[in-house]
Amino acid sequence: MTKIILVRHGHVEGISPERFRGRADLALTPQGLRQAEATARRIEASWTPAALYASPLSRCRATAEAIGRPFGLTPTPVPGLVDIDYGDWQGLTPDEARSKWPEPLDTWYRAPHWAAIPGGESLQDVLARIVAALRDVNGRHPRDTVVVVAHDSVNRIILLHALDLPLSRYRRLGQDPGAINEIDFSEGEFAVRSVNGTYHLKEQR
Repeated sequence: MTKIILVRHGHVEGISPERFRGRADLALTPQGLRQAEATARRIEASWTPAALYASPLSRCRATAEAIGRPFGLTPTPVPGLVDIDYGDWQGLTPDEARSKWPEPLDTWYRAPHWAAIPGGESLQDVLARIVAALRDVNGRHPRDTVVVVAHDSVNRIILLHALDLPLSRYRRLGQDPGAINEIDFSEGEFAVRSVNGTYHLKEQR
């Protein structure tokens, strides 16, 4: 069995007030650094990972480096775990995007599985690359615990895939900065043990 400890990176600018961050290579804020350290302590106290994988963007790498430090692990970057490509919306607020693309933006919030982001990815595109990345990680570690550090959208889609739920449920799942999820994979089947664990962050908010 592969145990996947799925983590969202710590806080960055653009979460609140909201901007479409996507592929922007943002550094963790001081709050995000504290969240990464708290997440690292929680993982060190509960699991012994054999490997550590992360999106190549800085916010995930920094979170993963904090997690790997107690175990002497260096995160392996996985391009398939990079955040969704928001295309022409990159860096904009929702109101700024709505002023130019009102119908696509309304679809994104109402029915994200139908949304076509101008110049960007669909949720189906993200799912396809995530499944390939997970298949590779699970194949390398059939009997190990591994940590995977990724993004809000990426983690939601991983959880939907593991739960065998459609992409239309994308907004039914929460992924707070620094959150921990636990997923088991064995004989082609996923079992989700926990979702959006944030108790370890109670003093870091």
